[in-house]
Amino acid sequence: MAHEQRSLFGEILDWMLAPLLLLWPMSVALTWLVAQSIANRPFDRDLAEMARTIARQVVVEPGEPGKPSRIRLRLPEVATEVLRADDADHVYFQVLGARGEYVAGDRSLPVPDEAPAPAQELRYRDDDVQSDAVRVAYLWLPPTGVPGELPPLVQVAETLDKRSRLATEIIKGVIVPQFVVLPLAVLLVWFALARGIKPLSELQQRIRRRESHDLSPLEERDVPEEVAPLVGAINDLLARLDRSMSTQKHFLADAAHQLKTPLAGLRMQAELAQREIDAGEQDPKALKRSLQHIAHASQRAAHMVNQLLAMARAEDKESARQEQEVNLARLARETVRDFVPKALDKRIDIGYEGPDEKQALHGRLFGQPLLIRELIRNLVDNALQYTPAGGSVTVRVMDDPFGQVLVLQVEDTGPGIVEAERELVFRPFYRSLGTDVDGSGLGLAIVQEIVQRHRATISIADARARASASAQGQGPGALITVRFTLLQRTEDQQPAT
Repeated sequence: MAHEQRSLFGEILDWMLAPLLLLWPMSVALTWLVAQSIANRPFDRDLAEMARTIARQVVVEPGEPGKPSRIRLRLPEVATEVLRADDADHVYFQVLGARGEYVAGDRSLPVPDEAPAPAQELRYRDDDVQSDAVRVAYLWLPPTGVPGELPPLVQVAETLDKRSRLATEIIKGVIVPQFVVLPLAVLLVWFALARGIKPLSELQQRIRRRESHDLSPLEERDVPEEVAPLVGAINDLLARLDRSMSTQKHFLADAAHQLKTPLAGLRMQAELAQREIDAGEQDPKALKRSLQHIAHASQRAAHMVNQLLAMARAEDKESARQEQEVNLARLARETVRDFVPKALDKRIDIGYEGPDEKQALHGRLFGQPLLIRELIRNLVDNALQYTPAGGSVTVRVMDDPFGQVLVLQVEDTGPGIVEAERELVFRPFYRSLGTDVDGSGLGLAIVQEIVQRHRATISIADARARASASAQGQGPGALITVRFTLLQRTEDQQPAT
């Protein structure tokens, strides 16, 4: 299932606005709590002052021995009416005596459910009076000193209408501007985000305006610091593409040049044979020579095309992922058998040294059998090309008893490769100077590509010491060694077939 393409602009906007919209209701709730606290403070002070005023009007008359104390309130009726005068809230007050008896005020005001506090210490609580929520301020007066009596209690209560109105006004004063600020903040975030990603749009337009052949690096100084790594990665990709395309152009030019020679010879021999036939010359030997030249030129062209196809297969990264277990010894034996006729034609002794069909290798080689077979064929073909008549070519597979590596060697008795050219011979179409051997210069380049695909290593050395070989009138020969890294082989694993 294909994933839906996401918008960077939308995702950043969501991550910026979602917390803002989530925090806004939290801000409203906190504002309400703070508004309630602020609204309670001035009215609590007024309520406390009323409670203290009433407490100052309480008169305590200690009783005679054996008699209870007498508590009375010296508050005139007019003062009581003034105390209750409030347009918004209803005010209650109550005075209780030393035995908890009612002295003055409202009987419906509930008594606090707690032990008496120190004298004159003002306290607050929330309570209910006749189903109305009230705020109560209360304090205990000094004790009478008579055993068994409680300190007198003074309470003043007030309903919460004024407090609610003030809290509501505070909420309105804070929340209403937020309804204006919040959309404005969203608009500013949108504008800032659009302006912030504008360099990405400009970079996109710069890339779109480029010609398909323009692989020059993008200018990193014109982009924001956060985008610079992306531009650097694009420049690195462009550089690799440039190198790859340059290599392909050189490769195609060299291939065209190499193919031009056999094709030109093929055409020339065909035209020569045609002219001889048109001239009435019926010499079978001349016609046979022309046909032989045509066959040789077509063979060279076909060999060149096959090696170009092999090079393409070796460079195919998609097929490189399709690996399987490979029996290198079996491939080496089969390749040697395939080249026996060619070796006999050139009077060259070709042989194989290594494990036979009954011997199991100590490690497992994973790769592409087709490419590894091509590697061995190119090494053997290259050795046969440069080995003179009467020489020998040996293909050797050496097993590691510890199962760490598997070594493939191809040794010949040809002129060898001088040390200065041992790196150059792996380049496509490179051919050693001073040799008249017919070839395309692609064999070892294909080998190198296959070696790299299989994470192996390849090295070239002389098969024999040059001084002793020269004294015997022979070449030092070439010894090409390829080392493959193996996986460990367990007892229950069977050798590859």
